[in-house]
Amino acid sequence: MTGLYSISYSRLISFTKLLSSHMSQGRHDQALSLFHHMQSSLAMSLDPHVFSLVLKSCTAINRPQLGTAIHAHVAKASFLSNPFVASSLVDFYGKCLSSFSARQLFDEIPNRNVVVWNAMISLYTHSHNVASALQLFEVMDVMPTESTFNAIIASLAESNDGSFKAIAFYRQMLELQLRPRLITLLALLPASVGLAALNLIKEIHGYAIRNDIDSHPQLSSGLVEAYGRCGCLINAHSVFWSMKEKDVVAWSTLISAYALHGQAKNALEIFRQMELAKVRPDGITFLGVLKACSHAGLADEALHYFTILRQDYGVEANSDHYSCLVDVLSRAGRLHEAYEVIRGMPVKVTAKAWGALLGACRNYGEVELAEIAARALSEVEPDNAANYVLLGKIYASVGRHEDAQRIRTEMKERGVKAAAGSSWVVYAE
Repeated sequence: MTGLYSISYSRLISFTKLLSSHMSQGRHDQALSLFHHMQSSLAMSLDPHVFSLVLKSCTAINRPQLGTAIHAHVAKASFLSNPFVASSLVDFYGKCLSSFSARQLFDEIPNRNVVVWNAMISLYTHSHNVASALQLFEVMDVMPTESTFNAIIASLAESNDGSFKAIAFYRQMLELQLRPRLITLLALLPASVGLAALNLIKEIHGYAIRNDIDSHPQLSSGLVEAYGRCGCLINAHSVFWSMKEKDVVAWSTLISAYALHGQAKNALEIFRQMELAKVRPDGITFLGVLKACSHAGLADEALHYFTILRQDYGVEANSDHYSCLVDVLSRAGRLHEAYEVIRGMPVKVTAKAWGALLGACRNYGEVELAEIAARALSEVEPDNAANYVLLGKIYASVGRHEDAQRIRTEMKERGVKAAAGSSWVVYAE
C-alpha cells in the first residue's frame, strides 16, 4: 500500500505541475481535461491547490456549471478554509455569475484571511463599484496589504471625483509602512495629473528612482505625460531622454506634452527626431502633431502631416484627426477649406469639428458658415447653450439683432440654459 500511495502521490505532483503550466499559459481547456483525468485515475484525494488552479481556469473561460460543481466538492471536502481555494471561488462567482453571489459566498467563508478579503475588494473595484469596495475596506478585520490598497487606489483614480481619495489612501498605505509598487505608482499618476499635483508627481518620481523602478517604460512614459500635463516640460524632457528604450508611446507622449503647451516648434522637432530614430508613428502621434500645428496656426504644415499620415505611414485618420485639421484651418481664417474638410469626412463629424468652425466664424465675421455649423451642432448636442450663445453673438456683431433675439427665444423654448461660470483651485501642501 505504501508503494502504491507513493506512486500515486508522485503522479499527483507531476499532474499538478502540468495543470499549473496549462493554467498559467492560458491552455484552460487542456487544464480542465487534465483535471477530469486526475479525478478518475488517481487513487487518492486531490489537494486544495488543484482546486484553486482549476477554478481559475473555469473563471478564465467562463464555465459556471463546472465551477459550481467544484464548489460543492470543495465544501464537502472542507477546503473552504483554505484561503487560496476560497479566494479563487470568490473570484469565480464574481466574474462568472455576479458580485452579489460572490459576496454571499464571501460572507459564508470561515476564518477569512487577507487573500480572501482582497479577492472580494478587487471584484468590486473591477466592476467599478468603488462604494462597496470602500465599505468592505472599512470593516476589514485583518491587516490590509499592498494589494488591498492597489486595487482601491486604481479604482478611485479612474473615477470622476476620486483623485483626492486615491491620494489619501496612498498616504494611509505609507503610514502602515506598506511599500508602493509599480502598479501603485501607475495608478497614482492619473490622480496626480487630475489635481495638477506636481509635488506628488515629483514624489512618485523620486520614490521610483530610489527603488530602482524608474526605468520601467510604462512608468517613464507615465511620468513624461504627468510632467507634461502639469506644464513641467523640463522634467518631461529629462525623463524622456533618460529612457533606454523609447517606444512609440514615449515619443507620442512627449510630442503631446509640447503641443499641449503651445510649443509647436519643439513638438515638430521631436517628431522629426522620432522619424530619424526609425520609430513608426501611430494615430496618437499624429494627433499630437496636428494639435501642435493647431495651437501655432500652422495650417500648411497641418495639411502636410495629414497627408503623410496615410500616404507614408498607413494610419487611418479618425474624427479627432479631422477635428484638429478643421481647427487649424479655421484658426487661420481658411473657413471654406475647413468646411470642405468637414463635408468630405469619411467618418462621423463630431461636435468638436463643428464647434471649431463656429468659433472661428465669430472671429472672422462669417455668418453663412456660422449658421450651417450652428444648425449641425443643434442636432449633435442640442442642450449645449454655448453654441446658441455664440451664434447670437455673431448675429449681434454684424447688426442682426432680431436674429440674435430669435436665438435667445429659441433657447427658452427648448429649455436650454447657459451655465454659470466657475473655477477651482488646488492648494499644495
